[in-house]
Amino acid sequence: MTTTTDAPARFTGRQRMTVILLLGAGFMLSVDYSILNVALPRLGAGVGLAPSELPWVVSAFALPAAGFTLLFGRIADMYGRRRLFLIGVTLLALSSLVGAMATNPTMLLTARVLQGFATAIATPAALALLVTSFSDEKQRARVLGLNGALLSGGFTVGALVGGTLVGVLSWRWAFLINVPVAVLILVATPFLVRASSAPAGVRLDVPGAVTVTLGLLAFVFGVINENVYSLLGGVALLVIFWMIERRARAPLAAVDILTRPTIKWGNVAGLVVFAMEPGAIFLMTLYLQDVLHFAPLTTGLIFGVPGLASVVAGVVAGRFIAKYGPRKVLAVGLLGQAAFTAPLIALGTGQVWLSVLIPALFFGFFAHVTAIVSFMVTATTGLPDSEQGLATGLATLTQQVGITIGVPILSAVMTTQAVMLDGLHLALGVNVLITVVATALIWIGLRPRIQPAAGDAGARDTLEASAG
Repeated sequence: MTTTTDAPARFTGRQRMTVILLLGAGFMLSVDYSILNVALPRLGAGVGLAPSELPWVVSAFALPAAGFTLLFGRIADMYGRRRLFLIGVTLLALSSLVGAMATNPTMLLTARVLQGFATAIATPAALALLVTSFSDEKQRARVLGLNGALLSGGFTVGALVGGTLVGVLSWRWAFLINVPVAVLILVATPFLVRASSAPAGVRLDVPGAVTVTLGLLAFVFGVINENVYSLLGGVALLVIFWMIERRARAPLAAVDILTRPTIKWGNVAGLVVFAMEPGAIFLMTLYLQDVLHFAPLTTGLIFGVPGLASVVAGVVAGRFIAKYGPRKVLAVGLLGQAAFTAPLIALGTGQVWLSVLIPALFFGFFAHVTAIVSFMVTATTGLPDSEQGLATGLATLTQQVGITIGVPILSAVMTTQAVMLDGLHLALGVNVLITVVATALIWIGLRPRIQPAAGDAGARDTLEASAG
């Protein structure tokens, strides 16, 4: 009989270095997102993008990142996760150079598309390498907690660094900062990360990748431009994608995995987490710079200070999950995210409202990162190593789809009002409503289930049994 209260085995020296390297790559990507978030108004002005077109800076990145994540996760399983990881980091460095040299919207958006592809290649490979480096479930939860801490830490550092770089130097440094970090990762990876073995006889699902990419592109284009035909076309393509996945021999998104409540509802939670909070952050960036007229450096400081709470959340979330179960922690994290977004609906035009904004961001970031860690634990636990590429690819897809649809949806809601502040209030209200309703559905969907026979449950249902 296994004792569940035993402390997990200590990390070996190589495991520690592997964790530092792979989490460092995720940290870099998080910093990049946060820096560009702060830099958006200056960046748009620098290349001639109108404020209404700024969501495309986010969407141009998120579309390929979402559409091709599952494909590259599968390619990593087949041809080597370390190899794909190195290719992705290399592409990130090159695309960042292109972005830094951009002189017009086309060049800038091209760089963002390439960065999206780089993320789609590197992220699932890095996460799969990270998860498969540990057979102990408690070690995995600990590492995923550290991952959440560094993702949030990357946001905090990115907000501070981004405000400084953009305010003191130029928005171009929001891209250039990636290059030396990527080079360091490329040099260290071959010495620290073992190459993974590849199974034979597995085919790629290219039609699935094409349909999901075109479907997401059409859907987001429809949201941004309020084009019903594009929206319907996007939904139709996503339905075709679903049908392809049900028949594919080697699907990008294995639908049998999605029949497991923890995988299905865990990814629904991830979609809400990554759609609503980044969307709210985008809205607050506009509020601080276009309503309160703060400089990028001040904006970065305002985001950065509350962001420290999210670093703490990433560290302690794993302990919360071990004590209370992922279902409860996930629900509390989501409700906390909604609860501390709600006061922002009352924001006005005076700087006195910072007394509401900063505490709300502080506690909201804590809840947000807690929900992220819970989502990742829920969506990747109880699967064999051979399916981790698909599972982590699916979780990464969920993250990128959330970022893809959250910003343009809330931006579209905001633009329905003639006055920006009124639009911000309305969009934040929609944000809170969606999160609360989704949390109720997720709580019901993840309720513990009684298995018909003990032998049928196995490792795949361990999380369900402990969720309550």
